Amino acid sequence: MTTPSRRTLGCAAAVAVLGLLGACSGEGSPDAAGSASAGANTVTLVTHDSWAVSDDVIAAFEKESGLTVKQVPMGDAGTLANQVVLTKDSPLGDVVFGIDNTFASRVLDTDTLKPYTPAGLAESARQYVLGDGALNPIDVGDVCLNTDTAWFAEHGLAEPETLEDVAKPEYKDLLVALNPASSSPGMAFMLATIGAFGDDGFGGEGWTGYWAALRANGVTVSDSWEDGYYSEFSGAGEGGTRPIVVSYATSPAFTVTKDGAATTTRALLGTCFRQVEYAGIFRGAQNPEGAAKLVDFLVSQPFQADVPGQMYMYPADSSIELPAEWTRFAPLADAPFDVPAADIAANRDAWIEKWTATVIG
Repeated sequence: MTTPSRRTLGCAAAVAVLGLLGACSGEGSPDAAGSASAGANTVTLVTHDSWAVSDDVIAAFEKESGLTVKQVPMGDAGTLANQVVLTKDSPLGDVVFGIDNTFASRVLDTDTLKPYTPAGLAESARQYVLGDGALNPIDVGDVCLNTDTAWFAEHGLAEPETLEDVAKPEYKDLLVALNPASSSPGMAFMLATIGAFGDDGFGGEGWTGYWAALRANGVTVSDSWEDGYYSEFSGAGEGGTRPIVVSYATSPAFTVTKDGAATTTRALLGTCFRQVEYAGIFRGAQNPEGAAKLVDFLVSQPFQADVPGQMYMYPADSSIELPAEWTRFAPLADAPFDVPAADIAANRDAWIEKWTATVIG
């Protein structure tokens, strides 16, 4: 089967479970939160569009806590982070989920979220905590290049293995990248290339030289993961024509063949950057007690165990048993490329400008 759309399933689950005020859309707005009634028994969760949870899991939390969870989708992670910052003085809700490590400093710098240490935070998750608990890790995943293995077999071309390979002439017009200005996995992959090449790698040309080579080699750029994977990538089975795409290390687990013996896509684990998604409590939360209970729920084992099947990420709690197919088909990278958080905070905007000038022109 093809990889389910994180946005599509996230919307379906949210609508069915939480009774939202309208359909999930590509973009949310601050008015979406303000227009809904809220009370002591309602806690408002502001998310990216890929939020998803099983009906029975959220229902159990609502029954136990006495709370009703109202979800407000805000587009992708980049849009979410921007909205959180722009509405600092009039928070969109009580809790935010979906800020990732590529955009975290933008939120932390505005002091929009208050530190909180959730009950039950797993030891494996503590390494990722940011801002003294202003952002608590909920899930992790590797953003990597993925290939359509069937396409390469049919065309008699060896699959690429490294970042450098994709810039070679034999892979001309085969790559779908994502815009880091509008896509969090796009940002993550840009950071992978910065971690790999810095300013003087790739034959002395650095990471911008690498992207210049990709542009010369016919890379196409999509604004979102959904557009890149489903509209451009040949391995999604929806009419795309390019067999290399920026996606997740978990994506191949959703392309397992009917006999369960193999997958029709493959993640190139030597091209990855580790993405961490966080939850935090707004300083101006209308229901701070409910907000704390909700964050406690997000780090709890029932929710963490639901993450792989609903949001296709690894739970931050490493003690959670993973789906059997993940062990075989969706391992995390042993050595993902790394860029220190302080460097991301200091250079993100400048890097995006350089990327845009190099790739878009």
